[in-house]
Amino acid sequence: MTRGTPRSIRPSGGSPAITALQALKIDFDLHRYDHDPQCLDFGDEAVRALGLALGCAPMSVFKSLVWTIDERPCLALVPVPTLISPKRLASALGGHRAALADARLAERVSGSHLGAISPIAPRREVPVVIDESVEEHLRVFVSAGRRGLELSMTPTDLVRASRARLAPIAGGPTES
Repeated sequence: MTRGTPRSIRPSGGSPAITALQALKIDFDLHRYDHDPQCLDFGDEAVRALGLALGCAPMSVFKSLVWTIDERPCLALVPVPTLISPKRLASALGGHRAALADARLAERVSGSHLGAISPIAPRREVPVVIDESVEEHLRVFVSAGRRGLELSMTPTDLVRASRARLAPIAGGPTES
């Protein structure tokens, strides 16, 4: 197996996200790829690996980032190739100021390392906002809570499992 080539595997315990999906009886697939420890661009690595092996579109792979809205943490999900609009994210949660959380807070809130943050069953219960573009896909991919381990499921199931709200939170590179 070449580095980065995902393979579908049998769902089993091993991360809080997988356990939560099983408890909710949500249908999902689990895909593993070899994470390159030298790679720090986790989303792009997942897009490349999943695209090569499964032919999925880059916009169907969502990254999970911890943000703070008026100093309160939340999780925000957008397709890997896009950016989050801080103004739109703050507005979606009725706040005024949004800022990307530092690594320490992100890991404390999620219970996972950077590059492995799952919107499903984070360590702390926080609001989850997913960009509304998620509804454009039949299946979407998110982290299972470990680097190199991705979940795929329907957008409806992702929203249900993460108890998320949908909002137009994606923005362009100059939007803030």
